[in-house]
Amino acid sequence: MEPTPIATSPLSSDDLAALRRAKEALESPSLTMKLASVVGAPIEKLMGRMPGAAQEKVDEATQLALKKCLQLALRTLGKSSPAGSLMAPPPDKPHNLMHKLAVATTGAAGGAFGLFALPVELPVTTTLMFRSICDIARSEGEDVHRIDTQLQCMMVLGMGGPGKSDDNADLGYFIVRSALAQSVSRATNEIAAKGLGSHGSTALLKFLQTVASRFSVQVSEQVAAKSIPAIGAVLGAMVNTVFIDHFQQMAHGHFTVRRLERQYGPVAVERAYQTLDVSGNR
Repeated sequence: MEPTPIATSPLSSDDLAALRRAKEALESPSLTMKLASVVGAPIEKLMGRMPGAAQEKVDEATQLALKKCLQLALRTLGKSSPAGSLMAPPPDKPHNLMHKLAVATTGAAGGAFGLFALPVELPVTTTLMFRSICDIARSEGEDVHRIDTQLQCMMVLGMGGPGKSDDNADLGYFIVRSALAQSVSRATNEIAAKGLGSHGSTALLKFLQTVASRFSVQVSEQVAAKSIPAIGAVLGAMVNTVFIDHFQQMAHGHFTVRRLERQYGPVAVERAYQTLDVSGNR
């Protein structure tokens, strides 16, 4: 049964339906629950079995992976859009399946070699995920040649779950987005003022640290899911598929909200978002 406040919303019925799908994606079950259903064991228990040095390796690999994504973003800014490239003309739909298959392949290697494969696997996996997020952003009308859009795509990697300073709080989409958006705005303004040569700027490094702090939590859960002895290539591929699917859902939700905000304004969209009840769809 539809909530009665929806009748007063300025959004069309089609756009309300799109916003509902976005909210369902953004408030879908946590990555922890999704991974547990794949490996058949509680992720918290698996994380407790990981060696003490594992988190340090995860943090290092996460920082490296995000720096590679940033380098990719800065290289593609303002360039032409040859067919087949990251900046190609917008497709009818994003190539989600293609990116899932590619990430599944890296997951197969990770399942075979475990934590030792992380420094090699994670930058590749994260870059593929970043490409997929950019693809989704473009499909929702974003200009992926802009630094703001590129950083919004990186920001999605920090939206997949609580950061280390969140104390595992169940924060809503607009709260998380607002906190991360401040870092995006500062980094965008600094690059706009100083040029692309400022990619080592304080604001941009702070943005990377903020995203890395949140993304590393998700990476730790992914690594824990692969820590089962003899997990093998097949289950490793499944874990990676769940991993990218989670962030693809975040991207679809986030960039749908942004598209609707460009049309109706942020206030109207947030008001409509808050009135939608998707609890029965979880």
